[in-house]
Amino acid sequence: MKRWIIVVTAISAAILELIDTSIVNVGLTDIAGNLGVTIEDVAWVVTAYAIANVIVIPMTGFLQRYFGRKNYYVGSIILFTIASYGCGFADNLWVLVFFRFLQGIGGGALLSTSQGLMYDSFPPSQRPLASALFGMGIVLGPTLGPTLGGFIIDNYHWSWMFYINVPIGIAAVFLSIAFIDKKEDEKNIDRKAINIDQMGILLLAVGIGSLQYVLERGEADDWFDSKAILWLTVAAVVAIPLFIWWELRATKDPVVDLRALKNRNLAIGSILMVVIGYGLFTSVLLYPLFAQRIVGLTATQTGKLLIPGGLVTLPMFALVGRLLATGKSPRLLVAVGYVAFSSFCFIMSTYNMNASDGDFITALIIRGIGLAFVNVPLINQSVATLTPRELPTGIAIVNMMRQVGGAFGVAITNTYVTQRTAVHRGDLVTHLQPGDMLTTERITAMTQALIAKGVNVFDAATGAYKNLDLIISRQALMLSYLDTFKLAGLFFVVSFPLLFLLKSKKMDAATAKAIADSSH
Repeated sequence: MKRWIIVVTAISAAILELIDTSIVNVGLTDIAGNLGVTIEDVAWVVTAYAIANVIVIPMTGFLQRYFGRKNYYVGSIILFTIASYGCGFADNLWVLVFFRFLQGIGGGALLSTSQGLMYDSFPPSQRPLASALFGMGIVLGPTLGPTLGGFIIDNYHWSWMFYINVPIGIAAVFLSIAFIDKKEDEKNIDRKAINIDQMGILLLAVGIGSLQYVLERGEADDWFDSKAILWLTVAAVVAIPLFIWWELRATKDPVVDLRALKNRNLAIGSILMVVIGYGLFTSVLLYPLFAQRIVGLTATQTGKLLIPGGLVTLPMFALVGRLLATGKSPRLLVAVGYVAFSSFCFIMSTYNMNASDGDFITALIIRGIGLAFVNVPLINQSVATLTPRELPTGIAIVNMMRQVGGAFGVAITNTYVTQRTAVHRGDLVTHLQPGDMLTTERITAMTQALIAKGVNVFDAATGAYKNLDLIISRQALMLSYLDTFKLAGLFFVVSFPLLFLLKSKKMDAATAKAIADSSH
């Protein structure tokens, strides 16, 4: 019974963290209107959380050594819960941004530390099942975020996107205190003996934080036309190489031991995890936009179409866990996931504004199967050949690379959609020549329809041209979404050969135990 209480607590905390990476996306317009700010300014609500999150994740190994895993975990849940209440209570944009940043700091521990707690709850022979259960949280979080956010926006005040975290967070704190045991090395921590890599932490925060900001805000701020984007790009270009040099050469106690990346599986797995993060977050961003802006579904309807895919995905995780436990090749399982997810992307690239609910459900089921087959085996295989000492850093790097991949995905998607929309609009307009019979017939039909509704002749003619412009804009936007789905599919196709460079090794009991005892 104790094991399953810990499982529920750990998965709930991980899902909470990942939900909050995407839940506010559907509510930005409402938040902007309520707080009296622009959409550009309110985007800081997303950016602040992402920056804090991506900085903290790679440092969780050090932070858990310093504070003790249980203390750090419980403290992070408390911080996340208090910050969630602060977000809901905020009546000013910058107060909301401040609490979102604190939320991101607390949330960075929930994803990483939950994984170690899951492993601790199972004997070595059942740890593939723990991986599968944890994998459900990784996938369900970003999927449920827009769904839950859309339901709240359609029915309640936006602040409830944050308030719903409070009771779950309080319950998680009490359950963690009552049921999670401290490991032996947590009971008598000598913090004076732990060297704090202050320079490494500073360079990591500046480098990764600047990169995350550039990726999050680049398209909205016209990239290098913005002085902030330009200078933060310079900061990232300078700080990240310095961080790598410092961690490898200049300190004996690095905050992130990058020497682990000499391991081929971890290096290749990290690259592949960027692709997975790109695909996961891009699909989470693109599907709701396509369903709502092109097909015309509401936020609630868009969310409901995700349910069948989620119901199919859950048993798929259990199946993947069982296959891993019986010794099936992780590379084969990841290959199946790659094929399924790339198929989802290419299927979505064939849809149009007449796409039915059944079309979306079919594609989303394939997506869910792909994510189930690719996440858990890839994480396990990435760290399977590491030494016990390298495992904390390895898992931290894998988690960070998925988040960075997501940031790259959002940046690439926003930029590509904008560029392709302009290209398609130009192509469509060239077909509307003055005197063209089909164009004239369309304008005449729309004009007559408006006149029939009581609009005077002059305004009807003007309205017909405006309606035609809206049709062209919508068509161009739809074509740009289709192009972006194709691009996402190509990322999977191009990176597929890297799977064959992974060394195939089943994670033995000693390594699995080391994961459980590691900082994650």
